[in-house]
Amino acid sequence: MEEAAPRDAGSGPAAAGPSAAGPWRREAWDTLRLAAPLMLSQLAAVAIGTTDIVMMGWLGPEKLAAGALGVNFYFPIYLFGVGLVNAVTPMTAQALGARRFGVVRRTLRQGLWVVLAYTVPISLLIWEARPVLIGFGQTETNALLAQGYLQAAVWGLGPSLGVVTLRCFLSAHSRPRSVLVVTLLGVGVNALGNYALMFGHFGFPALGLVGAGISSALVNVFMFLALLGFVMRDRRLRRYAPLTRFWRADWARFREIVRIGAPIGLTIMAESGMFSAAAFLMGLLGTTQLAAHAIALQCAAVAFMVPLGISQAATVRVGLAVGAGDRAGVGRAGWSALVLGAGFAVFSALVFWLLPRPLAGLFLDLGAPEHLPVVELAGSLLGIVALFQVFDGAQIIAGGALRGLKDTRVPMILATLGYWPVGFGTGALLGFAFGFGGLGVWAGLALGLMVVAVLAIWRFHRRDRWSTAFDGPVPADS
Repeated sequence: MEEAAPRDAGSGPAAAGPSAAGPWRREAWDTLRLAAPLMLSQLAAVAIGTTDIVMMGWLGPEKLAAGALGVNFYFPIYLFGVGLVNAVTPMTAQALGARRFGVVRRTLRQGLWVVLAYTVPISLLIWEARPVLIGFGQTETNALLAQGYLQAAVWGLGPSLGVVTLRCFLSAHSRPRSVLVVTLLGVGVNALGNYALMFGHFGFPALGLVGAGISSALVNVFMFLALLGFVMRDRRLRRYAPLTRFWRADWARFREIVRIGAPIGLTIMAESGMFSAAAFLMGLLGTTQLAAHAIALQCAAVAFMVPLGISQAATVRVGLAVGAGDRAGVGRAGWSALVLGAGFAVFSALVFWLLPRPLAGLFLDLGAPEHLPVVELAGSLLGIVALFQVFDGAQIIAGGALRGLKDTRVPMILATLGYWPVGFGTGALLGFAFGFGGLGVWAGLALGLMVVAVLAIWRFHRRDRWSTAFDGPVPADS
């Protein structure tokens, strides 16, 4: 027997918006209202990572290099875990749309099971990072310092993925503001912890990079406990009682999370890996090219948080419509999100196109003559960033809409082909064989994103037409 519905759990496709608006305008409003705190939460999460890197720099170049090495080792492992538990969003949203509230509780519980099942073995790899790093050509000193950081930070891996799981659960309930509040608090706790543990303030010993790792672990534990406490105490959510009979397995749900989530994790890793590999290509071209690449990529990453938030909202809105059997709502949710993303993409493209030097000036002193080559190249790269804003936003939002349909395996294949053979392959060809340098590398990245965007939109269009033409649920993969 399913549990009684929480009062706000039916935040389905027809959730409240401007009362006189038509269904398309109401859908756009509901998507934007859900996406706004998700965007800000993503920006706050970026601020936590940026704070770590900046404060590592205060320790000196050697510690910064080792700390960045540790972060780059940890991050792909974390990203795969994020993709894995992101399956909780469409599964929860579809269950809410169908008003199957018992399934919602089991999905959250099994999402936390997946976190445990992933964290325990993968933490052993992170703990013994030093020989792996040395095997990839890193110096003994840097590998040892990076391992010290990682052995402290790894204690926060499970809690950080638990935060993502709870964020997915809360987003599906259209309750993302609690995530934003906790993440903003996390920014402050992390900065304070770094200040105390890295540099020996407030009576704590100066632990350097190990202190940064401890601070990162503590802030993730804090954020997880804060969100879990909110879910367990909120009068509309506490009846889900995620820790009640936590030991009770639901292997069908567990397997479904892995089946849906693993392709999401691989897709995220494929995209982030393409940009990481592009940094390697830029490094081969020289320090100026690599520095300009870092500036352009950081600007693009900040702008990307907006379409990422819209994408997460699209997953929820499409999932709710699927669960409710609202086939027309599936199309409205997906296409409204894409239109909202396109509007922001045009705005951000204009900013990159018209203000490249001021943006580069956020990273370098524009008055220093030795910085001029980097500033000029960064400005040219930001012109390409302006071009691919539309494609980058479209591919992540269309991907989010497909996740709302639990459609992740085929999009993973399409994205991997677009990112690597097309994006990275073309960038390497244009940058080196045709002599276009950094501009050629970034032109290849833009082409890869364009191909992925077109394929993802085509895929959603095909699934949307299928769902409105036939009876029965939309299949997960076809």
